[in-house]
Amino acid sequence: MDYDFAILDLSDDSEEAVARRRGWVGAVLRGFRDPRPDDELVDRWVGHYRQDGVTVRGAWLPAGEFGAGPMPVATYASLDKTLNAGRELLPLRMVTDVTTSAAHRRRGLLRRMIEDDLADAVARGVPVAALTASEATIYGRWGFGPATFRHGVDVNTSPGFAFRSFTDPGRVELLEPVEAWPHVKAVFDAFHARQRGSVEWPTQYQDIHTGAYDFNGTGAHRKIRVAVHLGADGQVDGFAIFQHGEKDAVRVDEMAALTPQAQLGLWSFLAGLDRVTTVSFNLFHPDDPLMWALTDLNRVKTTELEEFLWLRVLDVPRALAARPWAADGTLVLEVDDPLDHAAGRYEVATRDGVATVVRTDAAADVRLTSETLGSLYLGDVPVMPLHRAGRVDGATEAVRRFAAMADLSEPAYNLTGF
Repeated sequence: MDYDFAILDLSDDSEEAVARRRGWVGAVLRGFRDPRPDDELVDRWVGHYRQDGVTVRGAWLPAGEFGAGPMPVATYASLDKTLNAGRELLPLRMVTDVTTSAAHRRRGLLRRMIEDDLADAVARGVPVAALTASEATIYGRWGFGPATFRHGVDVNTSPGFAFRSFTDPGRVELLEPVEAWPHVKAVFDAFHARQRGSVEWPTQYQDIHTGAYDFNGTGAHRKIRVAVHLGADGQVDGFAIFQHGEKDAVRVDEMAALTPQAQLGLWSFLAGLDRVTTVSFNLFHPDDPLMWALTDLNRVKTTELEEFLWLRVLDVPRALAARPWAADGTLVLEVDDPLDHAAGRYEVATRDGVATVVRTDAAADVRLTSETLGSLYLGDVPVMPLHRAGRVDGATEAVRRFAAMADLSEPAYNLTGF
């Protein structure tokens, strides 16, 4: 069957274009097993995508084919924001809304759209692509590798919860979500600028964090609460967005802090909420000081640890120069890339944390795939376990040299799902 592949024109408000946009949103929600969209959801979705300049791709059944209409049988969208690579904010192609109808799987629909989009990113000089996947077995074939991980915790805040010696030099204030938004956004922007692995927020985060719209339901989100932390100087330096659940539980949707004191101040506030015995958060920072600040570290229990941000390197010299390096050294890295975007041999010379990367015909010291390079890119996934797993090839001395250069002591971290 010849499918009709198209990119939607979000500026076209003709009757046919509006019907196709609504069908496209409906297909995305169907793919993720969510309810059909109402008018407000479609309007907000399209408005956000217009603001972010999102490219909306789809595959439709050809006219006259049984089942043909405004709803596509496959969807795909992408937009360009930034990734904190460690030394700079790098242009990033963000992939989202990837679905295929259960009746049209294994027809090459995703392959066509993702390969067209990655080629477009390369043509536009975007050096890295990213996605947050709902399935871990799909995207490796296109060179994406898991680079940051989602760490979920339950914190027992029942009587006896106590810090060893912490006294908050500032204070916490509850604000209405709309009132808090400028402070939340300012903290996140500062956090994004300093945190390796962070991805810039798309436009819809304003609706999500102000409660203007609940994308998991309908209408406004009336349950979310926002706490902001003020440092000793009176400036907002952290926030926690949360909601009360059942059985004396609180779920944190988002939390970021610019200092350890702000982080502990927010945890102290959440732990002190009346009639709350459990606080859960599924994006716990790897360097969060909470566990080691408590008198009983067993009050912090890991509930999940799974991949979160997947990265795909498209321009090897540009990408590797944008990240920090841990040791001085020189080696030749060979990348195997079935799509050919990152394929080749590269001399990587690092000095004082900075890499110079050029193509070379010299023999390779270390060989890996573009998928493995994506996992290693942020320095959070160490080299040696991947070598032992057969995913980084080379003489032991060369691989150890690569590990000394590439592994980073401070963790990468990302809050942004998309």
